[in-house]
Amino acid sequence: MSDNASAAVSAASPVAPFTEFGVRAELIDAMRAAGITGAFPIQAATLPDTMAGRDVLARGKTGSGKTLAFSIPMVERLAGATSKSGQPSGLILAPTRELATQIAATVEMLARPCGLRVVTIFGGVPVNRQTRDLRAGADIVVACPGRLEDLMRQGVVSLDAVRISILDEADHMADLGFLPAVTRILTATPANGQRLLFSATLDNEVDRLVKRFLREPVTHSVDTAASPVPTMTHHVFEVAGADAKKDLVRALASGTGRRILFMRTKHHARRLAKQLTAAGIPAADLHGNLSQAARDRNLSAFADGSTRVLVATDIAARGVHVDDVELVVHVDPPAEHKAYLHRSGRTARAGGSGDVVTVVLPEQRKDVAVLLRKAGITVTPQRAGATSPAVTALIGAVAAPEHRSAPDTGQDERPTRGFRRNAEPAAQPAGRGSRRNRPSAGRAATEHRVGGRRGEHGERAGGRQGERAARQHGDRTAGHQGERTARQHGDRAAGQLGERTGRQQGERRGGARPAAATRHADGQARTRQPARRTEHDPATHRSGARSDRPTAPHGTNARGHNADTPRRFEDSAPASPRQRRPRRATRAAG
Repeated sequence: MSDNASAAVSAASPVAPFTEFGVRAELIDAMRAAGITGAFPIQAATLPDTMAGRDVLARGKTGSGKTLAFSIPMVERLAGATSKSGQPSGLILAPTRELATQIAATVEMLARPCGLRVVTIFGGVPVNRQTRDLRAGADIVVACPGRLEDLMRQGVVSLDAVRISILDEADHMADLGFLPAVTRILTATPANGQRLLFSATLDNEVDRLVKRFLREPVTHSVDTAASPVPTMTHHVFEVAGADAKKDLVRALASGTGRRILFMRTKHHARRLAKQLTAAGIPAADLHGNLSQAARDRNLSAFADGSTRVLVATDIAARGVHVDDVELVVHVDPPAEHKAYLHRSGRTARAGGSGDVVTVVLPEQRKDVAVLLRKAGITVTPQRAGATSPAVTALIGAVAAPEHRSAPDTGQDERPTRGFRRNAEPAAQPAGRGSRRNRPSAGRAATEHRVGGRRGEHGERAGGRQGERAARQHGDRTAGHQGERTARQHGDRAAGQLGERTGRQQGERRGGARPAAATRHADGQARTRQPARRTEHDPATHRSGARSDRPTAPHGTNARGHNADTPRRFEDSAPASPRQRRPRRATRAAG
């Protein structure tokens, strides 16, 4: 990497008017309407080179004004351009959704007077609207790498027409493992386009990215890469135990100004926000488990002042760009010094001042000392409690307690697999479900229907619904199948059976009736059984043949059945007199 020029600028340097850098009047008016009247140090250092079309590597602390430093040259270069559907002219990559949203708001403020359209692309939200916006024509795309790669694979967006590419917070991209995706995305952009890279630190992975994609970049640094902001005051409060820590954190959160409390895990952030809200201190949480809609609501509530306390995790820290945050509290100290600097950078932004507090338990003292030394922070730890003078001085005026409902943490969280615990059982419609719990009205209606069908068609219920109702309401004598068969073959008059019964069962001889008919009427047999085959019979000269040859007595088979009786039924008791029918004359056997 070669530097045509290199500059080191102090964050305390005075600002300069934007007119000195050739910024067009429309952009100056838009910034003035937003309360921005002059350039901050990193903007003053980079604008001459970025406006000239050079590749730039800018190293500066969070809150130094980097977003405007790259937004102004992008809008200046693309003003008046018209992009084709799905082919943007400008691309900005950001590591988190919150940061992408903040960048898009700044870029849109400048792009609107110039007629440029800005589209934000990130995951966690439905893709259809993003696809529609891209196809409608987007001049500038602000994106997170994951969702952008998905849309590129689907052919929704092409980067062939990109004239200027910007990578913000490249060091955080490396921490999150996005650099392989960033490499693939930048490879898809034209090699002769302008590229700007902004990063707080220049680690080995970021350095490789710079060497591959930036052509003779100009490097600008605001302070050193690892230095704290001069207007930021650091405090280390040592507490005796977990209870003292809770009291101290509650006291630090009770002031009237904006303050951010950092936790290591999403669960702890959600729990602390609920505890503070229950104690009369309205708090919102910001972490990776929230849906995008819930994130936006919580961040908006913090930005507009309706919620004074924001409880966040490290991942969400990069996306909080809210001015006038007067206090940052490391409730859980971070694992590394870079995370400490990024967390602390939420205060003392854009030339303002702020305080940073680290709460330390006895077992954390050694690790925190190493952490602060790597971050370049020199501070003397002090034992403190909720009522210590140093703590009350940081709190300032205490806000009046406000009792609200729990923060927006559960309804819009990302869905989890499986059923909901402790959910109320779904109500069943009347007349359905368990017989024990069914209303009597539904049962009576069913019995009325079954009775009606019996009146029309005789003793048999007929049809599936009648049989089903009979099984449900207890008018069977034995098993389900036995009752059903009894209605089909049981005590019916001969006229009801008609020709169908005659064809199936034949005219019975003597007092005998089909064996299975009686068995079914008694409800003992459940299925019809085929006639059993006999053992090997020498008279038949084969095994398993039916024994209905003339060797049996006249008019019967080997089992004693009537010759006219269907062989598929077993022997049973003789039929009742009312079911006997006249015998049919049999043919002589010999």
